[in-house]
Amino acid sequence: MSDTASTAAPLIGITGRTHAAGMIGAPKGFADAPLDVHLNEYASSVIQAGGLPVHIPMGIDTGAIVSRLDGLIIAGGEDVDPRRYGRQPDPRTSSGDGSRDELEIGLLQAALAQRVPVLGICRGQQLINVALGGTLIQHLEGAQGLRHNASEIHRYERVHEVSFRNGSVLHRIYGDGARVNSFHHQAVERLGTGLSAVGHADDGVIEAVELADADVIGVQWHPECFGSDPVFHWFARTVIEARQGRVKERV
Repeated sequence: MSDTASTAAPLIGITGRTHAAGMIGAPKGFADAPLDVHLNEYASSVIQAGGLPVHIPMGIDTGAIVSRLDGLIIAGGEDVDPRRYGRQPDPRTSSGDGSRDELEIGLLQAALAQRVPVLGICRGQQLINVALGGTLIQHLEGAQGLRHNASEIHRYERVHEVSFRNGSVLHRIYGDGARVNSFHHQAVERLGTGLSAVGHADDGVIEAVELADADVIGVQWHPECFGSDPVFHWFARTVIEARQGRVKERV
């Protein structure tokens, strides 16, 4: 194994979404041109943790890109199509983007096959759960006054507590609990195959999951908003260790 393979900054792919170029003031002739959109705070968090962010465009060969990556972040965004978990859309479920669902499921499957670590954030956690056969609560009403979709509050504000299961990866990262932001109206319902719920809000909503025998975790909040959040430093270390393990197997 070369020193470069051991020490090079890890390449971490980040998913995004698609909009029309009219949203950035493109001229009329280009207003309907497809635009890949990636929120910068994901990339900034990867950089602060010592990684090199790679924005993943729509339409890419999922197996080919994952084979070049050390880690994968499935980012937040619109609702996953409920028909992917056998439900009809609730009136409060957004229309979503079927192409994005398909891309991210393909990326996750490639990452699992190639043993590339995955971090799912908000929608990313939900997508992981659906891809592994789980279901989602399509709309949270807010039990006991806990508002999970506090969309009018600034993303930097930590508005509720999450408690972590002792012995979990997230417990090692954060300790017994952490205060998090709150920007989701859906949540994990039935867990997908191999997933365990390791973080809960006070009202019982699942806020974090981990996949057995794989470096795959999902969180329902947005840690990229907090700057140098420890989950990104854990992820950067984990992807380097996983890369070193794959290189040793090839030697």
